[in-house]
Amino acid sequence: MERKRFGKMLLPAICLLLISQMGCTDSGAGGEERKDFYNILMQDGADPWVYKHTDGYYYFTKTTGVDVTVWKSASLTGVDAAPRRVIPTGGHGIWAPELHYIHGAWYIYYAMDDGDNVNHRMYVMENTSADPTQGVWKQKGQITDSTNRWAIDGTVLPLDDQLYFIWSGWEGDVNVSQNLYIARMSNPWTIDSERVEIARPTYAWETNHSPHVNEGPQVAVRNGTINLVYSASGSWTNDYCLGLITADVTSDLLNPASWQKRAEPIFASGNGLYGPGHHSFTTSPDGTEDWIVYHVAKYKDAGWNREVRAQSFTWNEDNTPNLGVPADPNLPLALPSGEASRSRYEAEKGMFGAGVSVLANTSSSGGKYAGRFEQEESYAEFSIQAAAGEYILLARTANGSAAGEVSYVELSVNSESSVTLSVLPKGWDNWGLSTARIQLKDGENKLRFARDRGKFGLDFFDLLPLRALQQ
Repeated sequence: MERKRFGKMLLPAICLLLISQMGCTDSGAGGEERKDFYNILMQDGADPWVYKHTDGYYYFTKTTGVDVTVWKSASLTGVDAAPRRVIPTGGHGIWAPELHYIHGAWYIYYAMDDGDNVNHRMYVMENTSADPTQGVWKQKGQITDSTNRWAIDGTVLPLDDQLYFIWSGWEGDVNVSQNLYIARMSNPWTIDSERVEIARPTYAWETNHSPHVNEGPQVAVRNGTINLVYSASGSWTNDYCLGLITADVTSDLLNPASWQKRAEPIFASGNGLYGPGHHSFTTSPDGTEDWIVYHVAKYKDAGWNREVRAQSFTWNEDNTPNLGVPADPNLPLALPSGEASRSRYEAEKGMFGAGVSVLANTSSSGGKYAGRFEQEESYAEFSIQAAAGEYILLARTANGSAAGEVSYVELSVNSESSVTLSVLPKGWDNWGLSTARIQLKDGENKLRFARDRGKFGLDFFDLLPLRALQQ
């Protein structure tokens, strides 16, 4: 079920009446201003693509399987709560769409088939509107070289005045190995050279599952070095990871000898997160930091059940990315530089009913959270003072349902309007993110998180006014 959305950070004037089961405690206190977040952007999704445009907005898309959906967000960490546009394609198996701005127009590249994976091919559509969530998307058709083989995960490398298309494909008509290919483009929807293989799975960490996989190519150019970071090993396994091949911008990119592959992965499982891969690169709002957005399995052995995370990275002296390891999901990260701070409200400071109580948990913020939302009337209520306006709410939630069922939360504002939040099942110590947009009035507001179906835990929620993002 879809999560509804909210607006960005609360101003310092906002205060929270901290109420416990015993009654009012410190009613003059407010939400704590924070400039950090916990490393999760979406509690569900794979193959994330983020592009920060010159208009200051982040445009996000991911695999939905049935269409291409584009989110438009004023912040990187608030993308899940952003407005979006759904673009029908008329096909099946829509994988890994990417949104590019080329020569003054928008292009979406995506893989599609007719219901049979053997027939996956790359397609492209165009939009000449200034805003890709507006205007008309025109199908430009299939983009392919003369072999017309199986193809997915296409991306564009613009270099000087030349465009190159890079994708993952089969050498023949049988799924033995996914290789990386490059070809020259005459325009954003046409390949005008033969494809050239620049990488295939060869190392043990690329060939430890069958079929062998090199896919999800993404390009970052720094000081004359082309970094092609790709995903390797089985995407359905804990071993999925990122590898690197490089080339010099002055080299002949259609010559396989121009590309050198690193012998070891540059980003792999760690800190209790498994199978990081199929990423994209972007920057912080002020442009001073580089960020990687990637998917991981929701838990060990989760297969294709994945979520979207993000973290900053640095560069090595040889102009290659230093991605480190997946950030610990239970330690807060600094917000992307230039993002507005938010006000945080710890769930254990709410007023509870119908069995809800404060529980201890070392993975939760401050070591406590509100749990036992199990009875039909279970709820946690918070009273806050706010300026009138639209807000984004981001709640850190958990669902340890033994049956693996989604839980639903009815979030009401001032006993009037309500939205439904979903909490996906990952385990009680494995926190996710439920988001919404709400309208708050000037003065006191009451927010109630009530059980709808299933069981859930609430660690805290952040509030951010949209106006803080739009300034």
